[in-house]
Amino acid sequence: MKTIAILMPGDMGHAVGRALREHGYDVVTALHGRGAHTHELAGSAGLRDLGTVDAVVAEAEMILSILPPAAALSQAETVAQAMQQAGRTPVYVDCNAISPETAKEVGEIITEAGAPFIDAGIIGLAPGKGAGPRFYVSGPDTAPMLALDGKGFSVIGMGDGIGEASGLKMVYAGLTKGTWTLHTAVLLTAQRLGVTDTLLEEFAHSQEASLATMRRMVPFLPADSARWVGEMEEISATFADAGTPPDFHDGAAEIFRLLAQTPFASETRANMDRSRTLEDALAVYADHLKPGDQT
Repeated sequence: MKTIAILMPGDMGHAVGRALREHGYDVVTALHGRGAHTHELAGSAGLRDLGTVDAVVAEAEMILSILPPAAALSQAETVAQAMQQAGRTPVYVDCNAISPETAKEVGEIITEAGAPFIDAGIIGLAPGKGAGPRFYVSGPDTAPMLALDGKGFSVIGMGDGIGEASGLKMVYAGLTKGTWTLHTAVLLTAQRLGVTDTLLEEFAHSQEASLATMRRMVPFLPADSARWVGEMEEISATFADAGTPPDFHDGAAEIFRLLAQTPFASETRANMDRSRTLEDALAVYADHLKPGDQT
């Protein structure tokens, strides 16, 4: 496969596209109707814009779907319709942070259109940052994705069941992003109770590692919060389907909704103010709590 599509080239997608292009692939996308930031990212990665999803389906041999989880189903439906109209069935890889049940729904949409489907979950930072991400993949035939191993990221095969890779992503993010929201909720409650300074002093004494994570992560969550709401909802659904209480990640979604309302949410990972302290951020976050809000 020489032509691979990235739908859509956001923070992760454009970096994956750049890595593939640097390894000799023709990487295409569809930017019709996308915002200025997405255009800038795609341009910086050297992706070839075909304009529409119809044009992508007519040319690509494989499509990597990388976008906020709330759009995973609608994008699959759009691509499936384009496949039926074009009479072409490129391999479709869903790389989104969705529950196993949602992954199965996406898979049904794509396979009913006659195309091969691969379930994938991405763990780690985008290519170009550290060791690069790991794509865990599952499904009846994951060979097209396994062939990309070492092309700027790792690809790790799992079982042949649709939903296995997505399930792994859900429980992993349930810990990482779930922990960041728990930290935020604890600190916001301390802020409301007027005990933040004393709490941070105690954390420095007895929870040094957790405090370091709070200072590294909590001030900078708003830039991603809006798109992480849907991910928390997918995690909650995953937990519920497994018979595990889902309420914690429902609360995590609420924390991200709150952070998405702050002025910092207009930042991107490229332009966020890295000088902002935890204390600075908490003062602003607390202003967006409503009277009587429970964190």
